[in-house]
Amino acid sequence: MLYYLSLWQDQFGPFRLFEYVTFRAAGAMFTALVVALILGPLTVKILKKFRLNAANRYTGLIDEKYIDRAKDKTPSMGGLLIVFAIFISSMLWNVLNNPIAIALIVSMLAFAAIGFVDDYFKVAFQKRDGIPGRAKLVFQFIIAGAAIFFIDCMPGTHGQMWQLMVPFMKEPLLVSPWLMVFTPIVVVGSSNAVNLTDGKDGLAVGCTIFAALALALFAYLSSHKVFAVYLSIPMIPGTEEAVVFALALAGACIGFLWWNCHPASMFMGDTGSLALGGVLGLIAVFVKQELTLAIIGGVFVIEALSVIIQVGVFKKTGRRVFHCAPIHHHFERLGWTETQIVVRFWILAGIFAMLGLATLKLR
Repeated sequence: MLYYLSLWQDQFGPFRLFEYVTFRAAGAMFTALVVALILGPLTVKILKKFRLNAANRYTGLIDEKYIDRAKDKTPSMGGLLIVFAIFISSMLWNVLNNPIAIALIVSMLAFAAIGFVDDYFKVAFQKRDGIPGRAKLVFQFIIAGAAIFFIDCMPGTHGQMWQLMVPFMKEPLLVSPWLMVFTPIVVVGSSNAVNLTDGKDGLAVGCTIFAALALALFAYLSSHKVFAVYLSIPMIPGTEEAVVFALALAGACIGFLWWNCHPASMFMGDTGSLALGGVLGLIAVFVKQELTLAIIGGVFVIEALSVIIQVGVFKKTGRRVFHCAPIHHHFERLGWTETQIVVRFWILAGIFAMLGLATLKLR
């Protein structure tokens, strides 16, 4: 919305700043941060008023001594604050007729809606698992597939979604319309991986900040013809708006972290984690860095793999590979404090983000 002030730069010179994606991205990050900081106490008050405390999802899965019952009184669904901050910031700073901006905003709201319903089921009916997992996956795939198909239909990006770029390679490994089936899997996998990581105060949201900043840089480079050619990455028109959105996401997460750090005033719940993971996956798909996302979001991948391995091995052998999954609970069993787990995973998230960015020069 504020972009259109640049049309009046002849009347007031400083309005030309709103043309620059770097200025708008910085503004989006700051706006989302401030909205999350200011509305944090009000959000906590509203969530507590309506008693939106979800049933502990680890009850019956891990020993009672590892469950902090004090957290049962901490309100869930705080992801509404993150989503609202990103939405307000994006509406202000994105170019709203840009297809990528539209796809990201609408998809975020749709993923958040799934998470909201899931959280509501947990709150209203005290169901640990919320809505059925298969139903949740079906809706996630519909959202992801619709967003990717929408972008593929746009004149400037038609056919771009058919490329499979591999880190360390200059040319696409594969170009096929069948990749339109693969890319939604990346988005849904990212959405659920962030959801699995959301188990300690500030863990998932802190790791998301690093991933969002790394993807913002990829999006910026992909939108710039000179940089894209020099770095041998696809030049995709319109991805500059993904930069604005990604930094709004990072700003909202930083603001939310103020209230979510240990001891948390509120949890983001599936409302936040499904939305954050979903749009991270979409940004990676839009800038053709689906496989690089596995490096950038290394912590999320490890968390998801720990669950897959634990469940798979247990079904086959009846034995557990880890003391408990997701893997952050394994380290809790080993005696790590919550703060140690969160900070060390943040460090890993930063390292993985830098490794992802390093692939730009190793092609």
